[in-house]
Formats: sequence, structure tokens, C-alpha cells
Amino acid sequence: MAAAGAEAVVAEDEEKRLPEGDPESGGDSEDEGDSDSSGDGEDEEKENEAEIQRLEEQLSINAFDYNCHLDLIKLLRQEGELVKLRRARQKMSELFPLTEEIWLDWLKDEIKMASESSEREKVYELFERAVKDYICPEIWLEYAQYSIGGIGQEGGIERVRSIFERALTAVGLHVTKGTALWEAYREFENAILETAQPAPGSVPSPEQQQMLCTQLEKIHTLFRRQLGIPLLDMETSYAEYEEWSEDPIPETTIKNYKKALQQLEKCKPYEEALLGAETPKLAEYQAYIDFEMKAGDPARIQLIYERALAENCLVPDLWARYNQYLDRQLKVKELVLSAHDRAVRNCPWTVGLWIRYLLAMERHRVDHSSISEMFEKALNAGFIQATDYVEIWQAYLDYLRRRVDFTQDSSKELEELRSAFARAVEYLKQEVEERFSESGDPSCTIMQNWARVEARLCNNMQKARELWDNIMTKGNAKYANMWLEYYNLERAHGDTQHCRKALHRAVQCTSDYPEHVCEVLLTLERIEGTLEDWDAAVQKTENRLARVNEQRAKAAEKEAALAKLEEEKAEQRKQARAEKKASKKAKKARSGEKRKADDDDEGEWGQEEEEQPSKRHKGDGLLEEDMEVEMGLFGRSGPEKPDRPANQKEKATTSRKDIPKVLHDSSKDNVTVFVSNLSYNMAEPEVKLKELFESCGEVAEIRPVFSNKGTFRGYCYVEFKEEKSARQALGLDRQAVEGRPMFVSPCVDKNKHPDFKVFRYSTTLEKHKLFISGLPFSCTKEELEDVCKAHGNVKDIRLVTNRAGKPKGLAYVEYENEAQASQAVLKMDGLTVKEHVIKVMISNPPLRKLPDKAEAGRASQFAVPRQVYGARGKGRTQLSMVPRALQRQGNPVAKAENGMVQNSAAASSAPPEEPKKMSNADFAKMLLKKSAPLIEVVQNNLFCPQLCTSSFQALNCVRTQIPAVPRDPAG
Repeated sequence: MAAAGAEAVVAEDEEKRLPEGDPESGGDSEDEGDSDSSGDGEDEEKENEAEIQRLEEQLSINAFDYNCHLDLIKLLRQEGELVKLRRARQKMSELFPLTEEIWLDWLKDEIKMASESSEREKVYELFERAVKDYICPEIWLEYAQYSIGGIGQEGGIERVRSIFERALTAVGLHVTKGTALWEAYREFENAILETAQPAPGSVPSPEQQQMLCTQLEKIHTLFRRQLGIPLLDMETSYAEYEEWSEDPIPETTIKNYKKALQQLEKCKPYEEALLGAETPKLAEYQAYIDFEMKAGDPARIQLIYERALAENCLVPDLWARYNQYLDRQLKVKELVLSAHDRAVRNCPWTVGLWIRYLLAMERHRVDHSSISEMFEKALNAGFIQATDYVEIWQAYLDYLRRRVDFTQDSSKELEELRSAFARAVEYLKQEVEERFSESGDPSCTIMQNWARVEARLCNNMQKARELWDNIMTKGNAKYANMWLEYYNLERAHGDTQHCRKALHRAVQCTSDYPEHVCEVLLTLERIEGTLEDWDAAVQKTENRLARVNEQRAKAAEKEAALAKLEEEKAEQRKQARAEKKASKKAKKARSGEKRKADDDDEGEWGQEEEEQPSKRHKGDGLLEEDMEVEMGLFGRSGPEKPDRPANQKEKATTSRKDIPKVLHDSSKDNVTVFVSNLSYNMAEPEVKLKELFESCGEVAEIRPVFSNKGTFRGYCYVEFKEEKSARQALGLDRQAVEGRPMFVSPCVDKNKHPDFKVFRYSTTLEKHKLFISGLPFSCTKEELEDVCKAHGNVKDIRLVTNRAGKPKGLAYVEYENEAQASQAVLKMDGLTVKEHVIKVMISNPPLRKLPDKAEAGRASQFAVPRQVYGARGKGRTQLSMVPRALQRQGNPVAKAENGMVQNSAAASSAPPEEPKKMSNADFAKMLLKKSAPLIEVVQNNLFCPQLCTSSFQALNCVRTQIPAVPRDPAG
């Protein structure tokens, strides 16, 4: 019956395929008149064939290209190329464990084509391979249901039961998906029970009665086993058992059922967390694993690990933890080796997994040929660092060393070990160094271990000395620790003469710590040497240390000379700046004298002058009153000039000067973002930025910051109505605005939080992200994506630019997983892009240098409030205009934000005393008598509009030593 059903399914499938390929079916008759549709189909078919050929060629070059395998299988399945499709799937399954979706598609295709018993056996073999890759309930259920189709064959029922039992062992404990398998198993046994029932009205024979009892007991047993396991919807299964069973449920079953319910309640939070979490769910799975570890049930721990790995098969750390648990706790050979095999097939670039696999194979007594074969696979896995090859070679050499019986003078295993040591040295020198430009073993650890084996285990000091001589010729002779390592080996297994010889060479060659080597040599001669040996050692060490001290003194003198040269250059630059400044002052003085002479010729200062636009005091948010000033720099009316572009720009910004500055309220930092690196030439920044930030939420206010001349300074504050809008606005960071990347960061007071930094990107090792350098500046993001997507799914590409938005020839490319990134490194490193050879490596930025806190603390002691010296603080050549008497340390000045003074709570509540104002006559009399410093007068009268004209005239007169005559305000 089952065979007939399978044949019917195959016949039905053939009927479905007939319209596509059988001309007798008439399937193509409807398309004969549609030539356009036929032409489009032919073009698409040709494109697919070309793409298939391209993918096959690419796989012939790099067989480990996972995405290329997927694309090829998809195209072949679309084209119906069954033979090529089967071959492609076979090749991929040999290299990688296949996912649940790939296996199910493959199995369904094979099931449709399997009609004869021999073909069914091949499908069974395919199912066996599928269930070994991952523990998937869906594949096990499909396997069991397919096996029911062969129930009519000899031993078919027992085969189905065996598959169901294996499925329950593998995934029967699955909290969310295990119920389906239990129910399918019970339905199968119920179907057999129905076939065993006697015909209506007949009396069953004793054999039939025995069969019925046995079958009923099987179903009872299945119910009881299921009710003792915490599974979702247990209550329904319990109610079904009550309804099915004619006898009352045993107390033991009820007790186990209640215990399972309690266990289910404990598991539910973790299952709900997994259902609500987003991929990859590593944190949720780890919490679940920790919970099961405390419970201590090995089957449940194994299952939750397998569930986590089915969704995160490319996470090496997860595989490492799982394999470690299996190695230390379960120790079942088949289970352990299967897990290790799947680990290295999923993450072949991780050397730690290969080393664990070799150790597990040795631990479980796997034959030597299999271990050697696995080691050869590891060498071809494509590690991403040169040191990885050193580690895998060392692990294999350790295994070979443990096989040798050193009580025998010579053996096959010993010769194999020596041959492997020689091959390892040659492999690192040629293969690894050619690929990574380094051997990965600069200290020659493999050769050192070889020398130790020869000296300690083989008693062959002559070979050990040859090896150490080779080590020293590879650039290690200048290091004291290398000589002392050789000396210790010679001391333990050699003789005093060779020890003395080694130390004498060390004294001569060591450059990092010669004192240490000299001390060891003297110690040796003090204990074992003769007087002649002692004298020779003392003379040699003294001469060597004298040369070393002389070299160090010369180096110190050279460094001091360089430092002195730098100081002289700095002094010359300082002197040049001083001379330049003096020449400017002299030029200004001469121009002042000339203007004064012209003014004497023209007449008195009491002439009528035109008004200048009002000026704004730097650091004050209030507008000053209009002041009457002369058109000239020091009171002389200048000739009228036509408007130039610069004058037009000043006119355009005059209206902006009339806008008062808005004080920043630090209490609104949570709803405010700081925007910087904007273009200075941005017209109407409020309008431009409001249009940009309104997409994040309602904008309350935009406060651009302007210079004293009214020009935009390239940064501003954007205040929102809601805090979530401000957080959303941070997503606009690095967005291009007028050709420059706009920086958007949280609004944080750097005075309160000096260590606050905002950096969006990771500064640690990211194995799924690549760093590419050497790109041409003209390379666009789209062009780079075209190059990178051939090696995997590209999630993000970031071209590194400077503050002006110009490319720096660097980029970061993020792939979906580490496997794709490692393959991209192998294929793209050294690639030529627009006549530029690029370098590609895994993203691992160097550590950032942190500022010295002590220096920062000293610098902060001398910090000056920004409202006194402007936004950038006091300049190097700027003089303090505040008298010492006014610099009161006990009265802190209110802090300023971008030139806007804030009201400080610490300020005195009493209003400051208003400075005494003076008339023009008093001002001139005071200057002539020189009764007070000029600067104090300017400060006391700086805000008096009537005196500003006289102040500038007086300043000019002081420079030219000509007494100033104040102008009468009345005219």
C-alpha cells in the first residue's frame, strides 16, 4: 500500500512536469503565437546559463565561497538541472553543514524522484546525513513520515519505530517543537492498533489478543513518557490521555506530570525571551544555558546548546563552549567527535576549534591516519593570521611527540616527529611568510621545542646546538633572553665548556640587557671556572660594558643635541614672530603719525562725522546702544568707496547682528543636540537645519553660533520638544550637508564631564568587518560595494572622510558573518582598484592614546573663563586687560557657553557697583596728568557711548606721544 502510494506521488509529479518538457502534452501550444514572450524566455535562460558558468568557475578557484554555493544551487533548481543540482549540493555538503532549509529542499526534491526501492535507500542515506548536521525537529519529523511510506517492506514497522525513537532522543525534549514528534509517533502506533483490530463480530484469537494488549501498552507508554517531559500544551496531552485511556491514570504518571508542569513554568520565561528576541539571540540562549547548567540534566543542556548553534552556527565561541562541555562532562565518543567536526566545518577559520578537534581525536583513540588527515585539512582551512599556523603546527607536533617511545634509540614515530618538525619550519618560512609577509614565529618557538626534544628526550645535544645556532642566525642573537634560554638548556644537558662558550658569545652579541648576561658569565666562572677563566671573563665583561656605556653616552649626546637644535629652532621662530610683530607696530605708528599730520592740516576734531553701524561687545548677549564714531580708524573721515562683494556680505549680515543671543539652558541638555562641522558659508542655517531635523520630531529652537562679525561659525544647538526626538536626531550623525559630514552629538557640558567622548564605531576587534586601505580617492561607495558583494552579503560600507568630507582612501566593510569576511580578506587583499593596490585586513583598530590626567589637571588650574578671552581662551600674544585688583579668586565667574554668559548661582546676590562715568573733559585731563593707567580708564568707560570717540583718539595720541584734545559733546 505504501509503495503504491509512493508510486502515485511520483506519477503525479511526472504529470506536473509534463507540460514543461513533454511535447505531447501540448503545454507549449499556447505560447506558439507569442514570439515576444518566447524571446524573453530564451534571453533569461541564456543569462542564467552564463551566470551558472560564472559561479562554477568561481567555485573552482575558491571552493569555500559559501554564498557562491547558495547562488549556484538556487539557479540550478530554478532551471531544473537535476543532475547538476545534485552534484552542487553534494559538493557544498562536503565542505559545510547545510542549514535546515537547504536540507529540506534537497530531501523533497529527492523524494519526488525516488520511485524504486534502491532510490528510497539513497533517500534514507540522505536523511541520515541531514540529521547529523544540526538537531532540527522538522528534519526528524520529515524523516519519520517518509519512513512510514516504506512500511510495506520487510522490517518496515521496526524501522519506523527505530527512527521515531532516535528522533525522540534527539529532539523529544524540545519545549516548543517536541510535542509534534510525540503526537506523530502516537498516531503511527494508533494506526497499527486499528489494523490489528479483529473484524466486527469475530472473536480474536489468542495471538491477536496478545498483539492488541502489546500495542495498547505501547501507546500507554508513549503517553506516560510524554507527560513526564516539560513541553508546551501539556494540559491538552493530559486531557487526551484521560479521554483515550479506559483505565484511571496511575499515580506515578500524575506525579511526574505535575513535576514536569513545574519545570515548564521555570522554562517559560526563557522560551518567551527567545520568542521575543531578535537574531542572533546569543544573550538569551546563554541565559537559558546557564539555567540548564544549574539543573544539571545533560540531555537538556545538550539540546539547548544545539538549539543555539542551529541559529548561530558561525559563532566560534559558542562552538568552543559546547565542545568543552562535551569533552569534560559527557565524554561520549560519537557525540563529541560529531560536534567537533561540525564546529570546524562551520568555522574553519578558527584555529582553536581545530586544535580542540585534534585533541578530542587523540583522547578518543582515533587512528593516526585520521588525525593526520584532519591536520592536513586544518592547514588548508585558510586562517587569517600567521600565528594561527604556528599554533596548529605546535598542536600537531605535540601529538606526534606523545606517540614516540623515547626509551628506544630509533623508531618510526621518532623519525616522523623529526620530519614533521623540519616540515613545520619550512612551511612557516615559505607558505606562511609568502602570504602574510611574516612567519608568525619570530622567536622560533617551534625550533626551540625541537631542540628541547633532541636534548632532553633524545640525548642529542649536537642536534640541539645546531638548531640553536640556526635560531641565533635569524635575528635573535641580540636578545639576552634567547641566549639565557640556550644557556639553561646547555647547563641541564650539555657541559661547562659549551656553557662558557655560549655566554662569551652572548656577551659579545647582546644589545638589550648586556649587564644581565655579563652577570651570569661571572657567576658561572665564580662557581666552576679557574683563575684564568675568571680573568678572561672579567676582562671581556669590562670591555663590553665599557663599549656599551660609550655607545649609550653617544646616543644621549645625540639626543641632547637634537633637543638643543629643536630649542634653537623654537627660539628662532619665537624671535621671528617678535620681529614681525614689532615691524607691524612700527608700521601702524608711522601710519598714525601720517594721519595725525593730515588731521592737523584739515582742522580741529570738532567737525561733523557720519555714524557707523553699532558694534556688539564680545561675550555679552545684549546689544549696545548706537555710538557716534568717525569713519576713519582714528577719527579721520575716509573717502567714500563703491560697494564691493565684501561690503555686500557685511550688509547681508548686519541684520543678523541685531538678533540677540539666546542663553543656553543646561537643564535642557536632554532635549538638545550639538551640531558641528557645518559649512561657514551656509545661508540661513536656521531654515536649512530645521528642514533637516524636523524628520526626527518637533523642533523647539535652533540656535546657530555667529562670530563678532556676524558670520556663521559652523556649529549650533538644536532643541526639541521631546527627549526621544533628540535621541533620534543622533542618527543623523555624519550625514552630508552641503558637501561636508555633519557631526551630531549629545549636548554635554565638557566642564562638568571633561572625559566625555562620542564615537559611534567600535574600537575593538570585529571579525565580521574589514578595514580597506589604499583606495583611490575617486572610489565611490557603490563601486566598492560591487567589488565586495562578490564575496558575501555586505551589510554596510563606510568610506572614511576628513572633516571637509573629502575621502582619505580608507573604508570599513561589514559582512553578515566572520566566514564571509575571512573569505573576502583572502580574495581581495592585494586587489587592484583603479590602478591602486588595496590592502584588506580584519578590522582591529589600535588602542587610542589617552591624555595624561596629571597634565590635564595642571592645565585646568590655569583655565580662564571663556567670557573673558573668547571661545578659544586666551591667545599666546593676547595680554590680560583685567587689573590684578579685579582678579578676585574667591568670586568665581559665571561659565559661558559659546560666548553667552550664564547666570551663576554662586555669584554674589548684591548688584555690582556701577563704574563712575566721566565727561570728555575729565577724561582728557586725566590722560594729560597721567594720574591713572590708561587701561583702567578704558575699562571703566567702555560702555559710555559719548566717550568712545575720545577713547580711540586718546589711544592714538598715546602711541604718537601727541596730547589729545577732547571734542566738546555739544559740537
